[in-house]
Amino acid sequence: MVKLRLRRKGRKKAPTYDIVAVDSRARRDSDFLERVGYYDPMKQPSTVSFHHDRAIYWLNTGAQPTDIVRSLLSAEGVLLRRQMEFKGKTAEEIEAAVAQHRDHAIARYLKKQASRKARKNAPPAEAAPAEEVAPVVAAPAEEVAPVVAAPAEEVAPVVAAPAEEVAPVVAAPAEEVSNSTEDSPSAEPSAEQAEG
Repeated sequence: MVKLRLRRKGRKKAPTYDIVAVDSRARRDSDFLERVGYYDPMKQPSTVSFHHDRAIYWLNTGAQPTDIVRSLLSAEGVLLRRQMEFKGKTAEEIEAAVAQHRDHAIARYLKKQASRKARKNAPPAEAAPAEEVAPVVAAPAEEVAPVVAAPAEEVAPVVAAPAEEVAPVVAAPAEEVSNSTEDSPSAEPSAEQAEG
C-alpha cells in the first residue's frame, strides 16, 4: 500500500520534512516513490508547499495520507481541489474556492495562536469566596438529619426482638426434639394398624 507521509530531514532539533509517496512497509527516511511536498514547522507561521497535481494523482490512485499529512493537505486546499474536480467545477471556480479556503485557514491559525498566548500570559484564576459556595454545596444539618436517620427509640423494636422470644425459636434442646417427634401425629399408629 502506498502512503503519503513525512520524511524527516534537517539537523538535530531543527527538523524539516519532505512529504513523500512511499511504500507503507518502508522505513521513515528510506527510499520513496515521489516527493510531493515540503513542510517546515520551525518557521512562524510554518511553511508548507505541495505539488497539487501530483498529490491529487497519488490520492486518486489509492495512497492513504497519515493524520498529519491529511491535515496539511486540508489546510493547503488540496483535498478541496480534489473534491471540486470530482464535481466537475471549472478551474476558475476551483482557484477561487481554494484561495478563500486558505485565507480562512490562516485566519483560524492566527486566532488559535493568539488565544494560546493570551491563556499563557493570563494570571491564574482566583478562587470563589467560601461564603458563596457553602450554601450551594451543603444543606444545614437540621434539615438533613430527619430524612437520613430515624431516632434510636423508633428503630430498636423493629430491628431486634428480646432474647427470650428468639432463643426458643432458634434452637431447642436435643431431648425436646426427639420427644416432639414421638408425640407428633405422624408417629401415632394409623387406624388400620391399631385394629390389626
